[in-house]
Amino acid sequence: MKNARPLPAYLAKRYHGWKATSHAENANWFRRLANEGQRPRSMVISCCDSRVHVTSIFGADQGEIFIHRNIANLVPPYSPDGAAHGTSAAIEYAVTALKVSHLIVLGHSSCGGVEGCYNMCEGKAPELEEKESFVGRWMDILRPGYDRLPEGDDTMRKSALEREAVLVSLENLMTFPDVAERVADDRLTLHGAWNDIGEGDLEYYDPERNKFVPV
Repeated sequence: MKNARPLPAYLAKRYHGWKATSHAENANWFRRLANEGQRPRSMVISCCDSRVHVTSIFGADQGEIFIHRNIANLVPPYSPDGAAHGTSAAIEYAVTALKVSHLIVLGHSSCGGVEGCYNMCEGKAPELEEKESFVGRWMDILRPGYDRLPEGDDTMRKSALEREAVLVSLENLMTFPDVAERVADDRLTLHGAWNDIGEGDLEYYDPERNKFVPV
């Protein structure tokens, strides 16, 4: 591949630092992970946003959490149409091969993808309406959440839509037969959460109260 280049120098430098410290100090653990494979108890579906640090939030080490990231932490509806589906493939693998016990959808504050969906649905982002827009077509998944937004100012509604992204994803997860079957017989539990990046707060969705509450 002629267009590929060596790693950026700052990343290479950080790698050598990690290899000489964290990896060297835990070499046996890394070898065990390599030889015995992964056995995570949980899967987290989070946003691609670089500010969302799943392992730090949950104090997790390598091998503990199976993480899938995409724009706005969305799960599409089950659609076995023979096309390529990255998020659906990750869910299938986590549930049927790794047999995770918990599946967590983690949203966050100031989500650019959610803001894009909001602007698109408000008619303020015509570029996302174009069929060639990968982001726009992906954010179509969240349109049902936009339709449920309460009245209010834009700031409040965007924040509410961030939480709707979690709820829409939880709803869509239940359209996957393997997920629904395992939820029904208590082999798998689904969870929704939302992280305030600036304050470090974490909320979870309480279905009995139908709202997000502090952890």
